[in-house]
Amino acid sequence: MFSTELATVSYIGATILFILSLGGLSNQQTALRGNLYGMIGMTIAVLATVFGPQVTGAGIPWIIGAMLIGGSIGLYAARTVQMTQMPELVALMHSMVGLAAMLVGFSTFIDPEASKGFVGAAKSIHEMEIYIGILIGAVTFSGSIVAFGKLSGRIGGNPLLLPGRHWLNLAGLLVVIWFGREFMNAHTIADGMMPLMVMTVIALLFGIHMVMAIGGADMPVVVSMLNSYSGWAAAATGFMLSNDLLIVTGALVGSSGAILSYIMCKAMARSFISVIAGGFGTASAAPAPAGGPAQPAGEVFPILALETAELMREAKSVIIVPGYGMAVAQAQHTVYEITKLLRAKGVNVRFGIHPVAGRMPGHMNVLLAEAKVPYDIVFEMDELNDDFPKTDLVMVIGANDIVNPGAQDDPNSPIAGMPVLEVWKAKTSIVMKRSMASGYAGVDNPLFYKENNRMLFGDAKKMLDEVLTALKA
Repeated sequence: MFSTELATVSYIGATILFILSLGGLSNQQTALRGNLYGMIGMTIAVLATVFGPQVTGAGIPWIIGAMLIGGSIGLYAARTVQMTQMPELVALMHSMVGLAAMLVGFSTFIDPEASKGFVGAAKSIHEMEIYIGILIGAVTFSGSIVAFGKLSGRIGGNPLLLPGRHWLNLAGLLVVIWFGREFMNAHTIADGMMPLMVMTVIALLFGIHMVMAIGGADMPVVVSMLNSYSGWAAAATGFMLSNDLLIVTGALVGSSGAILSYIMCKAMARSFISVIAGGFGTASAAPAPAGGPAQPAGEVFPILALETAELMREAKSVIIVPGYGMAVAQAQHTVYEITKLLRAKGVNVRFGIHPVAGRMPGHMNVLLAEAKVPYDIVFEMDELNDDFPKTDLVMVIGANDIVNPGAQDDPNSPIAGMPVLEVWKAKTSIVMKRSMASGYAGVDNPLFYKENNRMLFGDAKKMLDEVLTALKA
């Protein structure tokens, strides 16, 4: 068993490792080491908690049993989940954090021992921690479940825009504040349970309404936002349990998630408030009203895999822009094989990554790392945009909105002002898509009709396999 002093030292060590983990995850070259720091830190934290002074000997078998069950489920999920399913898996994990915060809040409230020793102002603060902790946990739980449904395709990407939705949210907030007052003034557990339950139901409904009102194009921001919420839910749980490590860890996750949400919003030229307000991004494009955004028009120039291979052979510089279509087709390994072949022939091959490509932050980076693409040829949008005019060939694999020139040329476009990869400035661009369907934002793409653009229709994996075969021949 750990003594109080040893548990405290272990918590400090785990905190340092978590900070080092976040620092390592900020760079591709150090991400593996960052993950290792996080794993070691979490192992120390769990051991210090399970065998610490706050857990009695009778409770240890139950905790170990729960850990074995949960760990087995997590191990199975990690080994079987596809990379294309990572966004919804992350959303589902966030929901578990929210659910845990809710359960801990209720158990802390109904357990007389948990409130023992709190009197006066300390008692009020403790009750406020419980109320706010359950509130954040409920919003995180229900919002993450809806995000899971949207990311996995079980729920449509169209935003649900109820009439007067902002007034509904405001009314819900006022009711939550009112019942918070009732909860703080309750003299018994029975008196406090009713306002706590009402608040929980409202918070769950708010989480559902909030994410349902957010369109498909904003889902990467939603993932990072829920990541932040889960961190604050964990911090609130730490306050309820008087666990310093949980407070610090939750604050680290919450603040880093908030920073990431800001970065994602900036990459989309959107404000965080406008994302929460919803309404941007639909599953399908709607006809433009009179005076609305101009619809792209012109001729589309299809191309075959063999012709694509010929253009690659003749090119001296190639930039590959991956999107969610590459993830769905699981074509990243073929992309790497093509990259190796071209680089062996002296072609300058680089990858351009947009911050919101895919369904969650860093989705494309993870896919390319899985395929063993060298880190030094993977660049962010800002690092490559000036190079497109000097590039012979750009391959856009399953991306749409992030290469849409309408963001710059059409002030009436729903994505007007959103920074995009300026692939149309290259000598030739090739877009790989299954069809002419619009992207996740539901906006048509004028790039498809550019004179220097070619469309390679079909499954990305199948088409790239044909390109690779032609290059080898």
